[in-house]
Amino acid sequence: MDTARIGRVLVASLHQAIADELPMRLEFYEHWLTPGGLRVGTLGRAPITAVLGFLRAEGEPYDRVMARAGEYAGEWTVADLGGFERRLMRGLPPALRVRAGLRVGRSLVRDVYPPSRAATRCRRGTAVVDLRLSPFCDVREIGVPRCGFYAAAFGRILGGLGLEADARVALCRASGGDRCSLSVGVRGVRLEHDAPAAA
Repeated sequence: MDTARIGRVLVASLHQAIADELPMRLEFYEHWLTPGGLRVGTLGRAPITAVLGFLRAEGEPYDRVMARAGEYAGEWTVADLGGFERRLMRGLPPALRVRAGLRVGRSLVRDVYPPSRAATRCRRGTAVVDLRLSPFCDVREIGVPRCGFYAAAFGRILGGLGLEADARVALCRASGGDRCSLSVGVRGVRLEHDAPAAA
């Protein structure tokens, strides 16, 4: 039995994104995204699985909701850094700032769902983020990529550090890929090839 809890950042960002993008449906989703769960800060896997399943059934709004939730999660994650740490990161040279942002993103992946992990590496001038045990991609039907939350979150984290980032889903298990992977390009920054860094 999976007893891992879904972290506060996903619960709160999903709630806010649904309020923004599907306000008329918010009351329906609050059956699972309960005020008590929002206060405690975590939910079990089953309620989030139900929310994600119903969001997928909404069709096109799913991508908008998940992108908005990822943006909130990334923004709040940067805001939660200590003021000194945030200033220190923003003062780094761009290539080192990208690596610092990727480290923050790896921490966010763990915060969303503790069994999840992200490994990052840089090659050919871009960053690659490989995701393991994403709660969004554990679906029976093969269809479209479902990692938009993480792409938006990594993009917003790097943006919060003063970088122009374009994060895209490169591979996704939900669309038939053998793994979930993001490609992250940063304008004006060429990243040197390195070994994977896992969190």
